[in-house]
Amino acid sequence: MMSSPTPIAITETDILVVVDVQNDFCTGSLAIPDAEAIVPVLNRVGRLFRHVVLTQDWHPQGHISFASSHAGAKPGDMVKVAYGDQKVFADHCMVNSWGAEMHPALDLPNTELIIRKGFRRDIDSFSAFVENDKTTTTGLAGYLRSRGFERVFLAGLALYGCVRFSALDARKAGFPAFIIDDASRSRPDPGNAALSDELAAAGVGRLQSGDLRVA
Repeated sequence: MMSSPTPIAITETDILVVVDVQNDFCTGSLAIPDAEAIVPVLNRVGRLFRHVVLTQDWHPQGHISFASSHAGAKPGDMVKVAYGDQKVFADHCMVNSWGAEMHPALDLPNTELIIRKGFRRDIDSFSAFVENDKTTTTGLAGYLRSRGFERVFLAGLALYGCVRFSALDARKAGFPAFIIDDASRSRPDPGNAALSDELAAAGVGRLQSGDLRVA
């Protein structure tokens, strides 16, 4: 992704949402290639923002997103659930487990809130804003509005998974949204180009950490 020719000035009304930089997505059961490389980038860019929110997958045993919860299902399969289609995965980010912990080198002292998502056994939550039933909210949009935040910058794991869903829902909630590409990583997939087009069509901006400066 090309860098913006004009640096973006980060102000008091901007917030950084760091999505799911957890052990299972970095080196554990659902590790994303090169995921650990984003940690120093996040530590650096996080200091440009006065306000930071983290999201954390937080799944109980038998969670609906686990292939092991569906007879005959394998990781990567789509299964039918009450709210429609649900992709299933290896067990991951179990409540109070090592895999659910944030990466140990992640250092974001301006973090003000941790949104735990996917803690309801029968609803998964890819997005930081709205769970997979498209009805149950996490409360993040209301929090941002009540605090007077205007722009949402997103980074983390996985770029075309939970980061993308979060960015799209930020736009639906009425916020300008930007993904910091070098502070995110994606799983290799030939469908990623189409998902990138989807983000562009929704008005999600794409930039590099070097495009940001403090106002």
